[in-house]
Amino acid sequence: MLSRLMSGSSRSLEREYSCTVRLLDDSEYTCTIQRDAKGQYLFDLLCHHLNLLEKDYFGIRFVDPDKQRHWLEFTKSVVKQLRSQPPFTMCFRVKFYPADPAALKEEITRYLVFLQIKRDLYHGRLLCKTSDAALLAAYILQAEIGDYDPGKHPEGYSSKFQFFPKHSEKLEKKIAEIHKTELSGQTPATSELNFLRKAQTLETYGVDPHPCKDVSGNAAFLAFTPFGFVVLQGNKRVHFIKWNEVAKLKFEGKTFYLYVSQKEEKKIILTYFAPTPEACKHLWKCGIENQAFYNGRVAKEVMESSAKIKREPPEIHRAGMVPSRSCPSITHGPRLSSVPRTRRRAVHISIMEGLESLRDSAHSTPVRSSSHGDTFLPHVRSIRADSNERVAVIADEAYSPADSVLPTPVAEHSLELMLLSRQINGATCSIEEEKESEASTPTAAEVEVLGGELRALCQGHGGPEQEQVNKFVLSVLRLLLVTVGLLFVLLLLLIILTESDLDIAFFRDIRQTPEFEQFHYQYFCPLRRWFACKIRSVVSLLIDT
Repeated sequence: MLSRLMSGSSRSLEREYSCTVRLLDDSEYTCTIQRDAKGQYLFDLLCHHLNLLEKDYFGIRFVDPDKQRHWLEFTKSVVKQLRSQPPFTMCFRVKFYPADPAALKEEITRYLVFLQIKRDLYHGRLLCKTSDAALLAAYILQAEIGDYDPGKHPEGYSSKFQFFPKHSEKLEKKIAEIHKTELSGQTPATSELNFLRKAQTLETYGVDPHPCKDVSGNAAFLAFTPFGFVVLQGNKRVHFIKWNEVAKLKFEGKTFYLYVSQKEEKKIILTYFAPTPEACKHLWKCGIENQAFYNGRVAKEVMESSAKIKREPPEIHRAGMVPSRSCPSITHGPRLSSVPRTRRRAVHISIMEGLESLRDSAHSTPVRSSSHGDTFLPHVRSIRADSNERVAVIADEAYSPADSVLPTPVAEHSLELMLLSRQINGATCSIEEEKESEASTPTAAEVEVLGGELRALCQGHGGPEQEQVNKFVLSVLRLLLVTVGLLFVLLLLLIILTESDLDIAFFRDIRQTPEFEQFHYQYFCPLRRWFACKIRSVVSLLIDT
């Protein structure tokens, strides 16, 4: 029997699980791991597959069964972290954006960071003004298809590619103009390097947004960048705190606190509310990891370690340069070339028109607001009243990184909620999304229910005082339930001791103690007679009536 148990345990440990990891070029890497395999093992497999030595900037992201995103921990079991049924699906992504991506040692590393920022641009996480947007897209075009060739690139060729969540015909023409006249002769590596240098100067470079609400219930996005902590509200960057000014990060339930220590011993506490306690913990964990990476010696040591790499540059298989490679082209989402230009112009209003971006994101002074005591309450009115030096405008429209398809798996109804949010905010949807929404939301009643839920999420339900009251009520209810449960157990034990005929050694020893006998005859027996008398009187009263 012992041998069977040991063989069963051995088979359980040796069981293999299939893992699929989506890479930055949208191709997939599939492998098998054992039950006790750590995250480091899977990460090393990926880096070996990619021929990547500068590993520290990257990580593996996954979504748990509750639709919460996580970064895979390298010291823990992969199977235990995912908590889902195999086969497992994860994503290989940039976790820590390099402060100076152009200074990376190897071209393969720069290429992977280039792919990540290209995704950020497409998914609406990286915003910039129109001229910068056109230049970035032209760099991508040059890296993907090479020099402009009139024989291969007819009029309107740039419109066949989707660089941003939304396009305009004017922007497409500007992209083609730069590609034709300014970038001729640049190799893919040179175009990617210039792309990285330009992207690094933008306000939202390295932003991985976490949706939250401030103390007034207003929507906000919190993010950690190579240069510090940022808060984006509407179309403004309302806070930028350098890493050396972040004194402490803390979370309690759904509440996230950022303690800021500035000059002249001035202390500020920023308070925000995440959608769920799990999301708040993920936000806090990302903040702790980013602070440790950028604010200590880690980033410097990583650069020093990279400088010691000595090998022949590995071959890079770019998606646009090798047609036979089984990975998609530049477009991450549905192409719009099949839609008539007049219709497309009406449907897709460019979000890049007139977008403003500051050039000193790495060196600008943190946003400061007056506070009472040690607590800061970021109200909308005070933000609007602030001067331009304290609030950085990053776009003409609200920062909305969910405007395109999310890069990681989400809930099945996420598309419906995304479409409803655009309709509520007055935004338009693409033709393809309208077709999908017609199939996935068949009735007006379901739309109304989802819309009501979305409005409730957007508007919030009270401020921090209400949340504190709710927490107190829940605590009292838990205490009450525990107390009632204990009393019920004690009463059941007392009845068994006094009324049952169970002759168990444990019960017999208790019954023979002087204390129990005294309690039984002086308290319990009179109490039982009183209850019996009351019950008889109630019964007789009922009979008489």
